[in-house]
Amino acid sequence: MRLFPSRRSSWPLFRAVGCLAVALAAGGLSGCQTPGDVTGSVRASDAAPTDDAGWRASADRWAKAYDAQPGEKLASINYARALRALNRYAEAVAIMRVAAVKASRDYDVLGAYGKALADDGDLQMARDVLSKSYSQERPDWTIMSVQGAVEDKLGNFDAAQHYYEEALKIAPGEPSILSNLGLSYALSQRLPQAEATLKDAASSPRADTRVRQNLALVLALEGKFAEAEKVSERDMSPQDAANNVRSIQQMIAQSDSWKALQQKGGTHTVKLTPPPDAPQG
Repeated sequence: MRLFPSRRSSWPLFRAVGCLAVALAAGGLSGCQTPGDVTGSVRASDAAPTDDAGWRASADRWAKAYDAQPGEKLASINYARALRALNRYAEAVAIMRVAAVKASRDYDVLGAYGKALADDGDLQMARDVLSKSYSQERPDWTIMSVQGAVEDKLGNFDAAQHYYEEALKIAPGEPSILSNLGLSYALSQRLPQAEATLKDAASSPRADTRVRQNLALVLALEGKFAEAEKVSERDMSPQDAANNVRSIQQMIAQSDSWKALQQKGGTHTVKLTPPPDAPQG
């Protein structure tokens, strides 16, 4: 989640049963995307790229810095971040693993490593690393949000919602957290609560396409198709909005897919809305 990002297209919608994705591409459902990064003490600089070409250029630039000094913190985090944006998850894990060996107690490094592991599907390892990437004295809501996404993918919805609630104590009203929380409620069959939470998220001036399309998704799951189309039309043409809602209707009509979503015990390929990116440099 991708379920979510508009920086490339999204890290989440709900794809055939299990990929609760966040953005519906014009004319069809989007795939799952990786999460964004906000890393504590790493200095912000340029704006994040908005397309694949920009991310490839970023990857090339940081690859040179990384090759000159493998494992260096700033180069490792930024290079891995670009690789994740390009869906090159295994490479990002390898880069951050080297950095983590060199700086095994650095919260920024561990946070980036945990996010890469989560993207690559190594959920148990991601859970362990992320738990070590902040402290009570220095909490990080972006990590908590990713921890919630990991628990959702493992089917541990109560644990996921706890992480989102803790993250909201640090960043009240943050739409990316509310969006993830709403999707988690949907996965745990609490659709009215999911709708209310996603409406709160979408009402934020900082809400993006991903948040609104997650709201449209939940509205459609509730059978509120006209309302779902209206929400979608904020970001796409009426025809594309109608097509997206029809795609959701078709998924709902596939009973096996809907039953899979309802099963609490299984593992779901869910990626939730990543926190907004904080460019690093």
